[in-house]
Amino acid sequence: MASSHGRVVGPPRYPSSVRFRAVYFDAGETLVHPAPSFPELFTQVLASDGHARTTRDVLAASAAVFHRFSEAARDDERWTTSPERSAAFWKGVYARMLEALDLPGADGLRDRLYATFTDLRNYALFEDVQPMLEAIAVPGRVLGIVSNFEAWLEDLLEHLGIRDRFPVRAISGIEGVEKPDPAIFERALTLGGVSAAETAYVGDNPEFDVDPALALGMTPVLIDRRGRFVGHDGLRITDLRELAGVLEAA
Repeated sequence: MASSHGRVVGPPRYPSSVRFRAVYFDAGETLVHPAPSFPELFTQVLASDGHARTTRDVLAASAAVFHRFSEAARDDERWTTSPERSAAFWKGVYARMLEALDLPGADGLRDRLYATFTDLRNYALFEDVQPMLEAIAVPGRVLGIVSNFEAWLEDLLEHLGIRDRFPVRAISGIEGVEKPDPAIFERALTLGGVSAAETAYVGDNPEFDVDPALALGMTPVLIDRRGRFVGHDGLRITDLRELAGVLEAA
């Protein structure tokens, strides 16, 4: 199969019995996560500056800025598409969180937080990723990533030892377009040489993952590890080890 830069560029051959010839994934909070966790790392940075806050405090502050990502998509900010845009976006998010934590104007903290969350050493795979990858492995099936993430996701995937497991990678920081824009999903389908109808897509956010994938005719699967979307009207799992069975039954 011809390839370029680790991306599938020619249509692969599949067994005729395979229902899903491609399975694509979101990255952040689907495959990878800040380690030990976002709130724990956040509190560590605060503590290093003499500010005692709990992980519960940080989670509450995170909830206060959750809508910021929807705003960015609405305004087509493309915050992942350059280091400058990324830094401005995330430091703005951290500034709002720090204000919610009664720490306004802490510019040095914003910089340290940004450095912390762009350090490859501060990320890990979810424990269900490797077992899931083994369970869904089918000869000829293409695995891929469609993610709103800066270009350094390529390095992170390599660092975590899974880059080669995903020959199709449509990363917004490289492609210049972000979910929920269908163009990034279409790019991934083209790279994989597959149609939407024969592709499943797994992600953790209904707005950015489920809705656009469904609109294109893909089969979306919501990974809901923390039980935030128990009323979700569609395929939903709480552990990636459930995915193989869901794909077989779909």
